[in-house]
Amino acid sequence: MMTPSPRLIRRLLRSDGSAVVILVRLAVGAVFLSEGVQKFLFPAALGAGRFAKIGFPAPEVVAPFVGVFEVGCGALVLAGLATRLAAIPLIIDMVVAITTTKMPMLASTGFWATAHEARTDWAMILGSLYLLIVGGGSWALDARLARRFGVGRG
Repeated sequence: MMTPSPRLIRRLLRSDGSAVVILVRLAVGAVFLSEGVQKFLFPAALGAGRFAKIGFPAPEVVAPFVGVFEVGCGALVLAGLATRLAAIPLIIDMVVAITTTKMPMLASTGFWATAHEARTDWAMILGSLYLLIVGGGSWALDARLARRFGVGRG
C-alpha cells in the first residue's frame, strides 16, 4: 500500500483561510448535504425522475450516485475534513448542473430568467472553488490534523 507523501498531506491540510471560512463551509456544506438527501426523499421530483427529465442515461443509477456524493462531500465540507478533496466533486457536480439545466434554459428563456434560476448554482460553484483554493480554515478538522502533522498555515 502506498502512503501519501508528507508534501501531499501538507498541501491537502494547509489552509490559507481564517476561522471565518466556516461561514462558507456552512453554506456550501449544508446546501449540498440537503440537496443530496432530497434526491433520496423525493426521487420523482429531485432524484431519478428529474435526471430522466433532463435526459441523463440510467437516471436510476446516476441520481443516487450524485446524491451519495452530495451527502458525503457536503458532510465533509461541514466538518472541514478533506475540504479541498471534497470540493472537487462538488465543483464537477455544479458544472454538470449548469451545463445540463441552465445552458438550455439560457437558449430558451434568455439571460435574466436563467440568472434568476442559476443563482444557487453559481453561489455553490464559487463557494466550492473558494474552499478548494483556501482550504477549510482554522476551525476545520483539517486544521487540527495539520497541527498534528506539524503543517503550518500557508
